[in-house]
Amino acid sequence: MPGEDAREAARTVVGALEGPTHLPYLPELPARGPGADMIGRTIGLLVEMYAHVEPSGWRISDRPGRDTRRARAWLGEDLDALEEFTQGYPGGLKLAVTGPWTLAASLERRSGEAMLGDAGACRDLTASLAEGVRAHLADVRRRVPGAAPVLQLDEPALTSVLTGRVPTASGYRTHRAVDRAVVRDALADLVRAADGVPVVVHSCAPDVPFALLRRAGAAGVSFDAALLTERDDEAIGEAAEAGTALFAGVVPGTGATAGALSDPAGSVMGVRSLWRRLGLSPGLLAESVVITPACGLAGAAPGYARAALEHCVRAARSLANDPE
Repeated sequence: MPGEDAREAARTVVGALEGPTHLPYLPELPARGPGADMIGRTIGLLVEMYAHVEPSGWRISDRPGRDTRRARAWLGEDLDALEEFTQGYPGGLKLAVTGPWTLAASLERRSGEAMLGDAGACRDLTASLAEGVRAHLADVRRRVPGAAPVLQLDEPALTSVLTGRVPTASGYRTHRAVDRAVVRDALADLVRAADGVPVVVHSCAPDVPFALLRRAGAAGVSFDAALLTERDDEAIGEAAEAGTALFAGVVPGTGATAGALSDPAGSVMGVRSLWRRLGLSPGLLAESVVITPACGLAGAAPGYARAALEHCVRAARSLANDPE
């Protein structure tokens, strides 16, 4: 979300999305700086693993320093705000953390190279993240006892990890592609760490590996619908038939004005077309699809961010009322 005010962000999200079929979430406010960003917040969750900020990004440390403490403090502030505005709330609540592979591609070893280049470091990172996720979920359950958590793993770098397109520190080479089975197993470790909490994997990049994510145990896949091509049809159809929830990002996160969000039915026209092309039952549509922004809203104006969330609700209602 845009801005730096945790209470205002929580009020906006809960106000726009609270309802029996809606999914409010714990906002991220990266405008506050390193530690409030996607990578920094998740580093603050790691167990017995710490990092600090270098000009090139986040780098592993021997002990928790100022940057790790700041990340944890901001997460605590965000959770306090969420707790305040969800008193008595009895529905789904989404919590996002950076997934193990995007984290491994973004977090540097002491040498300055990404952890992605060291298989042992990746295993240690996944184990630390799994422990942190367990603690995070337990904390949220204490704060919002009526909520049913949903865990989102943000994996924008996943396709690059699988295809060997993550650059090395020099920028002249790329890290070797990680074996798909290794990628799947690490994601499955996070699914197990969630201990029954549904896990959704979000990737706003082309070529989302739907089948791999299903085999890892993901209950849902979140994607930018504008990046889909017909070669994704078979994998999406198989996912829908297997009961995988599809979080379709159809509302632009930036680059539009609140006034442009005037046609909820038009926003989901592509989803309807996809469903017809796949030959799936229209009755399955409302059960299978969640309407979301295409990616984060941090770069949007505050008024647009609120309008985008409200538009998602109207678009989803349009899809449910008229699936054909």
